[in-house]
Amino acid sequence: MNICIVAGARPNFIKVAPIIRAVGKARELGEDIAYRLVYAGVEDDPTLEPTLFDDLQIPRPDVFLGVDSKSLNEITGRVMGEFEKYLEQNPTDVVIVVDDLASTMAAAIVTKKQGIRLAHLVAGTRSFDIKMPKEINRLVIDGLSDLLFTAGDGASNIATREGANLSQIYKVGNILMDTLRFNRNRWQRPAAVDELGLQEQRYIVFTLNRKALIADRENLFAMLDSMDGAAGDIPIVAPLRGLAREAVEEWMKAKGGEVALRLISPLSYLEFGWLTANAMGVITDSGNVAEEATFNSVPCITLNSYTEHIETVRVGSNVLVGENPEQLALCVEDMVNGKWKKSAIPDRWDGRTADRIVQILLSEA
Repeated sequence: MNICIVAGARPNFIKVAPIIRAVGKARELGEDIAYRLVYAGVEDDPTLEPTLFDDLQIPRPDVFLGVDSKSLNEITGRVMGEFEKYLEQNPTDVVIVVDDLASTMAAAIVTKKQGIRLAHLVAGTRSFDIKMPKEINRLVIDGLSDLLFTAGDGASNIATREGANLSQIYKVGNILMDTLRFNRNRWQRPAAVDELGLQEQRYIVFTLNRKALIADRENLFAMLDSMDGAAGDIPIVAPLRGLAREAVEEWMKAKGGEVALRLISPLSYLEFGWLTANAMGVITDSGNVAEEATFNSVPCITLNSYTEHIETVRVGSNVLVGENPEQLALCVEDMVNGKWKKSAIPDRWDGRTADRIVQILLSEA
């Protein structure tokens, strides 16, 4: 069996790394299975720090499609063209795509046009906001997929309601947990912890990435004000890059005086893992970061009105505050005062998701 694993952006590698290791284990046991890793982007993509693949203990991609654009429609068209060439030149039995990017949707469309089986990792996630480009991507990818690998009952139920056959849906668990379990004894203490004089469990980690949130400067600044004020003497550590860093620097300049927020350089995967695992709490607009916080039983505030994995709220340590500065302040106060809800790790977030996926693929061959 020849598997093609497609990654569209940096976070995808964190989710496909366990599958690469599981395929390797299956080969060692005599299974006829192999993979090639295809990246939609360019070889010198600045988001792929040199340490990433060493940290994840996987090789660099076998193929770079070389698509580098900010236009979602241009990304879709160019990835379709380049991935079609790849499939025409490389015998492939199944293509695995991850999450909900424009490049993911493009690879999914080409796969089905080539008559190749398509598997969607992290299927069945929805915001129920059709205005979001990613929501359209999710609907298209799930609709095309032959195999829908879901993280939990919520996602499986969504896929069922939208017409997928039960025989197509597999609740395999959250693959992000495979990577966390694999690396939890390998975390690396960032130099910034000692440089800032931080104490474990006495700082908050802040991440920011969502473009719509960054673009609304007035509300973003109000949220930063409320977050910073509610933190009191607890430092807020922010390893930001790009537009998010520029926005926060703009806010800090406008504030002039002393603030709780501390900007630091972007961290490697293993350094960021240490920072969040040892924090008092996390404030983020990233679903992946919220999932990691649930795994680590670290209080988490998500700056969004929905989450792709509702288990992080129903069972885990996550709380949604939308983009409401007042609600954010109240939750930060609870975080600082140790008044957080009890949490647990959701079903099948056990680190064996990739093994389940490989066994399903072999049984479906």
